[in-house]
Amino acid sequence: MSEKEFFQPGPELDNTWEGDPFLRNSLRRLLPDETFKDIAPGLATLGARAAFEMPAFAANAERYPPEHVPYDAWGRRVDDIRVAEGWRELHRVAAEEGIVATAYERKHGEHSRLHQFARLYLYHPSSAICSCPLAMTDGAARVIELHGSDATRRKALHRLTSRDPENFWTSGQWMTERGGGSDVSRTETVARREDDSFRLHGTKWFTSATTSQMAFTLARIEENGEASAQLSLFYLELRDANDRLNAIRVHRLKDKLGTRALPTAELTLEGTPAQLVGEPGNGVRTIATLLNITRLYNACCAASQMRRGMMLANDYAGKRIAFAKPLTEHALHHETLAALEAETRGATLMVLHAAALLGKEETGATSTTERKLLRLLTPLVKLYTAKQSVAVCSEILESFGGAGYVEDTGLPALLRDAQVLTIWEGTTNVLSLDLLRAAGKDGSIPLWLDDVRGRLDAIRSEDISGIRRRLEDFRQLLEREDLERNARRVAFSMARVHGALLLAEHADWETNNGSTETRAALHHWLQREIVTA
Repeated sequence: MSEKEFFQPGPELDNTWEGDPFLRNSLRRLLPDETFKDIAPGLATLGARAAFEMPAFAANAERYPPEHVPYDAWGRRVDDIRVAEGWRELHRVAAEEGIVATAYERKHGEHSRLHQFARLYLYHPSSAICSCPLAMTDGAARVIELHGSDATRRKALHRLTSRDPENFWTSGQWMTERGGGSDVSRTETVARREDDSFRLHGTKWFTSATTSQMAFTLARIEENGEASAQLSLFYLELRDANDRLNAIRVHRLKDKLGTRALPTAELTLEGTPAQLVGEPGNGVRTIATLLNITRLYNACCAASQMRRGMMLANDYAGKRIAFAKPLTEHALHHETLAALEAETRGATLMVLHAAALLGKEETGATSTTERKLLRLLTPLVKLYTAKQSVAVCSEILESFGGAGYVEDTGLPALLRDAQVLTIWEGTTNVLSLDLLRAAGKDGSIPLWLDDVRGRLDAIRSEDISGIRRRLEDFRQLLEREDLERNARRVAFSMARVHGALLLAEHADWETNNGSTETRAALHHWLQREIVTA
């Protein structure tokens, strides 16, 4: 081989906590000093695991996707779903690092959710989407904490929030049926009474995390042969005392564009034992507790997916020589990465702001206004960060040229896995309409407008004039008569204002600490929209 033969070095990761000064500074700004000092060493440990330990597990899980084995060697129906060793290891890391537990230990009071979401932010991009069962696990824990019976709390809550990998449970969320996904009114599963419990009968079209120990699902209670018009929420365990499936028939695993390591099954409940959770007929409202958690997980995963892509793209840009100089020295490439960095920073701040509100709500520290704002912002942050993630990850793949399209670089998974984030937990259209419903129900948009104006008044910078103009454009958009037709425009316009406000607040803090990086990001945010309605 010639000594002059060239091989391009690929991008490399460093400790993802130490290599992310924006995340560190955001937490330093948002948390009390003593809390930040307490959690920083643990975040550094997780950042090292995310960079140097977890990628091998994720690669193994992707290389050996789940396998459905319907029968054993003697013809007995077993419906075994086999997963890779790497997938099991990622579950172990999640338990050890308290990705769920941190929120429920509440060591740092109202700041515990912010700490937890920082952990999720570091964990997700190296997890082969093991973050999906963790989202449903967290949501299940919150449902049980608020609505579960004493028996369910004793049985499941300590397992869902455990740091012991041998004791840790994950949960599924089985809502989608053939007749409808987001339209749960078309749910056909029925629940038939049996003494103090129920038996469930029906087919679920998509069930993610089908190797979990438990799940929540919606069904109609049957009385005198007639199924109720109202949906109720049920808790079920997948396996009995003998480790056999609890009257569950697995038909197949889904062949998906991305999330290939994640077992997603089509299955039928054939008299599966289940317990009612919450009031009969109140299932949609009860499971909303779970969805509020999973939607914010979705947003956190979207933002952290962007950050991982940016880390790789920036590292590569310093190594790749084109036209006699590194990509970083090409003005257009530098400008492209700067615009993507702005989107990543804005998405990250939207997630952290929502996590802070969630932590306050769960510890009784929110005002009435803050509770309404959290309800309004949850669908907004989810829908917008998901669209951003697809757009940003697409640009990042392009920044690698042909290598970005080659599977064994690992880069295409960034985009394949980002695409599902626009679909899980409500599509862009569904959540845009949800946003309008939330606003109309409790008058939260005027509260948000007042909140934005008040916070803008507190910013000591000339950069906010562009935000005020966008705020006025949004206000005029609300006056249109065809709001439903323009629901996406309303949502996207609101998200751009919200992100700009958060960037401006951070830039104001940053200026006092001798940096202008986020001020430059705010300029890009206001000048270029990577996501359009």
